[in-house]
Amino acid sequence: MELVNPLAQTYAEHFSSKLDPLLEEIAAYTAAHHPEAHMLSGPLQGKLLEMMSQLLQPRRILEVGTFMGYSALCLAAGLVDGGVLHTIELRDEDADRAEGYFRRSNRGDRIILHRGNALAIIPALDEVWDLVFIDADKPGYIDYYEMVVPRLRSGGLIMADNVLFHGQVLESTVTGKSAKAIQAFNERVEADHRVEKVLVTVRDGLFFIRKK
Repeated sequence: MELVNPLAQTYAEHFSSKLDPLLEEIAAYTAAHHPEAHMLSGPLQGKLLEMMSQLLQPRRILEVGTFMGYSALCLAAGLVDGGVLHTIELRDEDADRAEGYFRRSNRGDRIILHRGNALAIIPALDEVWDLVFIDADKPGYIDYYEMVVPRLRSGGLIMADNVLFHGQVLESTVTGKSAKAIQAFNERVEADHRVEKVLVTVRDGLFFIRKK
């Protein structure tokens, strides 16, 4: 299902500030070489992530799902002096590629890349989070969410990607493992009185979840 009119998408990108040339390179490489290129945030969402981080001025950011490193570089733009972004990637090939991009960026010294299962890594990170971006395996969303909410500062923000899951959650009967997982996650967040939330229909759906 086409969730966003391509003409509207192009129009919005045209009138939005441009991203770093390295991010354009990452996007071009991913589109040409990665079988799951659709997973990349892209210029419009990337700029939104960057701007949200710049507005929040976080000291500690957690990203669950590094992929090519695109979104990590966007989020790192808002870190205060001495701030650090922790990002977690399960797949070594993607982690290798992201690590190379981090080294070439002027934000690379602020990014710590963890390789492995986020369910094991997150509890071992002794941090209080200002900003969290969840963009990994969909069946893991609820577990990631419940792990980070207690360690999120009051007023801190979680952003969860793909919460419309290609429009599959809009069907009268939600089918498929990932779509069902996203529907369950959305319902969990909706019922969570610890947070304020708004689900935004940008790209494939982006949930903004602010801890009270």
